[in-house]
Amino acid sequence: MKAMICTMSLGMLLAAAIPAVAADDAAALYKSKCQVCHGADGKGTAAGQKMGAKDFQSPEVAKQSDAELAKATKEGKGKMPKYDGKLTKEQIDSVVQFIRTLKK
Repeated sequence: MKAMICTMSLGMLLAAAIPAVAADDAAALYKSKCQVCHGADGKGTAAGQKMGAKDFQSPEVAKQSDAELAKATKEGKGKMPKYDGKLTKEQIDSVVQFIRTLKK
């Protein structure tokens, strides 16, 4: 009985940790794939702005659905490269959710 309680407790702790790990992974993906053009705050770096990188804090981007942002990430848009085959659907979705946290 004691072993079962310990196992259940460990399972609950691991389940609670998964969202935190996923958030860390999304932040790391953003940093490695997006930050060079979109900037740490999502407003765009000077080089990114010259290439047309969107400001993630702009009303234009904020009104886009998660599906639209995921599609742009997957297929590329303008000078932005496509990440289809480079990132999984789950990774793209997590990056989109991370982008939503960059609001003012």
